[in-house]
Amino acid sequence: MPELPEVEHVKRGIAPRILGATIKNIAFSNKVKQGKESGKETIIKGTTLDEFIARTKGYKIEHVYRRSKYIFIEIENEQAHHILMCHFGMTGAFFTVPDLSDIAIENHKKHWHVIFELDNGLKLIYTDIRRFGELRALRDLNEYPSVLKIAPEPFVEEAFQHYSEKINERKFINKPIKTAILDHSVISGCGNIYACEALIRAGILPMRTVKELSKDERRHVFNEVVNVLQEGIDNGGSSISDYYNADGEKGSMQDKHMVYGKKVCVKCGNPVEQQVIATRNTYYCPNCQK
Repeated sequence: MPELPEVEHVKRGIAPRILGATIKNIAFSNKVKQGKESGKETIIKGTTLDEFIARTKGYKIEHVYRRSKYIFIEIENEQAHHILMCHFGMTGAFFTVPDLSDIAIENHKKHWHVIFELDNGLKLIYTDIRRFGELRALRDLNEYPSVLKIAPEPFVEEAFQHYSEKINERKFINKPIKTAILDHSVISGCGNIYACEALIRAGILPMRTVKELSKDERRHVFNEVVNVLQEGIDNGGSSISDYYNADGEKGSMQDKHMVYGKKVCVKCGNPVEQQVIATRNTYYCPNCQK
């Protein structure tokens, strides 16, 4: 699943190409159409396809930004201001190309689901191999209140204070620290890969409960989440499975992983163990993490 660093790189890739452009037309794949016809929310969620078109076609793209693992595209016309929201799920991706045939990755080209035709000669194309992602055309963010609960971006000053207060709440105090940092109301944008990597860097076992951690350990965990997310951004994200940025390029952060997807710990060479925590397969080193 694309996490904060990967989504940040997608945002950086598409923003300069689509800003100021107007959406001329929208096309949906047969999978999206068939899903809606059978009563399923396939990719396009929260509205009918006709309503989605009515909320986006003819609108000018004014602003593109990322919050946590979401991309928000603010669009407007003379009458209204709407927000196009995207979450990539497991295998979603955006490409900005003159034509569908210009997507170089065959598997993504084959699994396109939404094409936004722009008036600048480009197409913003949403692809999703496993179809777990979503696009929503919102009048405002109150239509999708879940995003209003997202924690501050981890890189801003108030993020640590927010984290410190949230993990002391009844909901999290008795949970494993990994469960807490995966929750986007605690820390924004930290998913399974970066949680595993932050905890090995902090030397903290992922199954230790929040209440077991000292004040210094809690701070260390937060700092390492921030560090590893920034490192992920600096290295273009982690390209595991089907992640590509908007230029069709892979990141290199996976080459710097210490435990995630590893059989032996990069730090000490001892075997990496796995345990399911918060429904996610968790990698850790019992030698380096206590």
